Amino acid sequence: MAEAVIQTVANGVAVLKLAEPETRNALSPAIRSALEAAVPALLADEAVRCLLLTGTGRSFCAGGDLRTMEAIPSPQESRARLARSHAWLRALIEAEKPIVTAVNGIAVGAGFGLAMVGDIIIAADDALFVPGFPLVGVVADYGLGRTLPRAIGVVRAKDILLTGRKVDAAEALAIGMVSRIVPADRLESEAEAIARQLAEGPAVSLGLTKRLVDRGFDGDAAAYLALEGFAQAAAFGSADHREGVAAFREKRTPRFEGR
Repeated sequence: MAEAVIQTVANGVAVLKLAEPETRNALSPAIRSALEAAVPALLADEAVRCLLLTGTGRSFCAGGDLRTMEAIPSPQESRARLARSHAWLRALIEAEKPIVTAVNGIAVGAGFGLAMVGDIIIAADDALFVPGFPLVGVVADYGLGRTLPRAIGVVRAKDILLTGRKVDAAEALAIGMVSRIVPADRLESEAEAIARQLAEGPAVSLGLTKRLVDRGFDGDAAAYLALEGFAQAAAFGSADHREGVAAFREKRTPRFEGR
């Protein structure tokens, strides 16, 4: 039986590829189970310093698998199923390690939500983001009601999520929904190059920077600046900082070890 999610680790980068292209990588029970097992394990693996998530074939992820939805008889069971996905999704959102999502083709519904958990979101020039939720009478899930407004603002996020309108790659870049767009035939190589760059970077300061950016939305300047002080003190005390200074003085490329 073919793997539902293809997993590889090399040079500090873990790549997860949704691998059911015949259903456009819809979130089948097999894909969800594979992600539930793989994501926490990879984030806990010291050899992994960056995680890259993408899809196989011509689609990133077609969202929830409608073939399985009729089998959910009660709201309680629906919440329980989503809670299992929330466990690994929260791990991605809160991870100190950089997360890169490479969106090939369509990202629909929950697939749209999955794409938006990336710290760096790269889209192929033929990518298409489709909320889909209003069409089947459900709410935005996979964290999209949180991640999308943070990326593009509340007004634009409501416009997209309430109307269900499609967003192509060019508009996604223009409104700040994705980090960059690249030709479809170069998406995988470009995404892997960025992931390798992050994996070779100073893991301590990258993780602290992610935390600071997330806390910057809390609204309390004093609390933020206090956290910034602690974070910078930790960064100054790291081996990566000492290596960065030494490399600068010696006019060479730093060799960060993530300590």
